[in-house]
Amino acid sequence: MRVTVRLFAGLRERTGRARLELDDVARVADVWPALDLGEEPPGLLYAVNREYVERGHELADGDEVALIPPVSGGSYRLVEGPLDVAAVLREVEAPEAGAVASFVGTVRRSSRGRDVLHLEYEAYEEMAEEMLARLGDELTERHGLCAVAVHHRFGRVEIGDASVVIAVSAPHRSPALDACREAIETLKTTIPLWKKEVYVGGEEWIGRGS
Repeated sequence: MRVTVRLFAGLRERTGRARLELDDVARVADVWPALDLGEEPPGLLYAVNREYVERGHELADGDEVALIPPVSGGSYRLVEGPLDVAAVLREVEAPEAGAVASFVGTVRRSSRGRDVLHLEYEAYEEMAEEMLARLGDELTERHGLCAVAVHHRFGRVEIGDASVVIAVSAPHRSPALDACREAIETLKTTIPLWKKEVYVGGEEWIGRGS
């Protein structure tokens, strides 16, 4: 079985080819490993015969598979270790941007009347990064953004440390601020991330979000 693979933007430049043929790939999930380009970039989407599909989609001989990088700039990452706020801001720099809005969520010492010792975050990593990338694309389209970046911690996070950094750039101030607020509210309710508060005398899982 042979399929045609279409590459765009940075992926096209990375391979030096806009189109290539692959043999013996049964599912969409087999395409990226067959390209031998290292780790799959976060937010990558796939279309088969010009329709978006999931990675489990079965391929047929003669199919055209398009690898589509995220529409927006920036990046979407789960990070085990300290977050670099300045680096996240740099990821949304763009010549067209007249405004950059950011949100930094930090671990506070007191929560619901209890003394917090630290937080622990758990994530369904593969799904969470993909959903963050899709959120970025949706925000970009809805608010006319230049770029979006979201970095979120997982594992243990100490008091005062940043647990999430969101940066948004746009031509004007209002859409940047609106998109940044929408990003954190959506992240807290829909992305598969869970937070455990470890406090004096016990611990408790809080649910999704930051």
